[in-house]
Amino acid sequence: MKQMFINGQWTHASSQAAADVTNPATGEVVDQVPYAGRAEARAAVEAAHAAFPGWSRLSAEERAEYLRKIYRLIVEHADHLAEVMTLEQGKPFEEARGEVLWGADFMLWYAEEARRVYGEMIPASRPTQRILVQRQPVGVVAAITPWNFPSSMITRKLAPALAVGCTVVVKPAPETPLSAIALFELFEQAGLPKGVVNLVTGDSQEIGREFLENDKVRKISFTGSTQVGKYLIEQSAAQVKKLSLELGGHAPYIVFEDADLDAAVEGLVFNKFQNGGQTCICVNRIFVHESIAAAFSEKLTSKIAELRIGNGMEPGVQIGPLIHERALSKVAEHVEDALAKGAGLLCGGQRLLEGTFAQGYYYSPTVLTHVTEEMKIFHEETFGPVAPLIPFSSEEEVVQAANQTPYGLAAYFYTKDLARTMRVSEQLEYGMIGINESALGYVQAPFGGVKQSGMGREGGRHGIDDFLDYKYLNLNF
Repeated sequence: MKQMFINGQWTHASSQAAADVTNPATGEVVDQVPYAGRAEARAAVEAAHAAFPGWSRLSAEERAEYLRKIYRLIVEHADHLAEVMTLEQGKPFEEARGEVLWGADFMLWYAEEARRVYGEMIPASRPTQRILVQRQPVGVVAAITPWNFPSSMITRKLAPALAVGCTVVVKPAPETPLSAIALFELFEQAGLPKGVVNLVTGDSQEIGREFLENDKVRKISFTGSTQVGKYLIEQSAAQVKKLSLELGGHAPYIVFEDADLDAAVEGLVFNKFQNGGQTCICVNRIFVHESIAAAFSEKLTSKIAELRIGNGMEPGVQIGPLIHERALSKVAEHVEDALAKGAGLLCGGQRLLEGTFAQGYYYSPTVLTHVTEEMKIFHEETFGPVAPLIPFSSEEEVVQAANQTPYGLAAYFYTKDLARTMRVSEQLEYGMIGINESALGYVQAPFGGVKQSGMGREGGRHGIDDFLDYKYLNLNF
């Protein structure tokens, strides 16, 4: 059984309660972790609060050196971290290793950004006055991370927080706590002062309530559903806590008639089937111009037929299982609803149950055609390996349809027309847009959405702002 990490010590829940961690590829229990609650969360917050003065007073270069140590340790142990992730989350080993290394890059990036937290001197109103602006760390940060990227979402939140002088309590998703524990073992090796980083596993509601009600927590950073994000906004209002929220998405993928079809298909397969379709910026609605719909569908189904599905620990596997039975049921519900309302099925459309698939949560890569607004999949995030194709006839029509959602995280489109590129990118109501490209996760870029997809940004120089407060000094002499 694994342990939590509080105030520099590995510890069990005070109740000795534990929770199983299950491999979604086999249904087998991988390990157990403490099932903690408010008391342990409070202890972690107290530890972070006590550590904050000393950590925040270190020089930027001293904090940066800790981040560089962590970066080197993650790279050194990338294979182990990837194996842990595959066993508890299901994504193929090579994909998991890619996530681990991407997560490491946040440590390296923010080690450099630590030295660029600049202040200002503003022209004063009289000769004996100086107006200064400082940027200071907000204090204790509670980071709540998701199961679909259980390693990189920790480092993406933790790196900028540590860089500017904040201390952190991490609450990982109950499905994937082992990746967090494996990272914290490396944080301990890096020699971080006790209390600077803390890890609590267990009852999400109880731990979350402590984060919301404890006035020593000055900021909450959350990645997850819009429903939970709204709850955090409501409950944090009593103390006016600072929030960063990366919430749900419903990404459109538009293929115009002049697009490079091979590139568009290649980009779609990478984006749609990465992590089995379980990503927040995953394509959910694929709009294809009616003049190329047949050719695009043929190329897409041919490419999907080459994908290998299976246990992520097996060499060559490209698509692993879904995370659990509930996820699989939602995918099946969306597909069945679409077919019942007139959609066509080009491939897939079923749970895989034969042989080695029997004990896991596998769903066949699926392509639906003639998807319409009456279907659930047009409006709801599927979070699975289903590609719904929607024909369109004009630019105006497709932009309007793409924006027809309360979400605004990511959007993609393919075209060779520069004027159209400018028009469409300006009209799409999304925080991130891929143009002839389906990858958006770069450490130097600001990741985040608009509308009900959240607030704040992670990554790049912009990602450091949400961990800082501005202080205005009116100096007179």
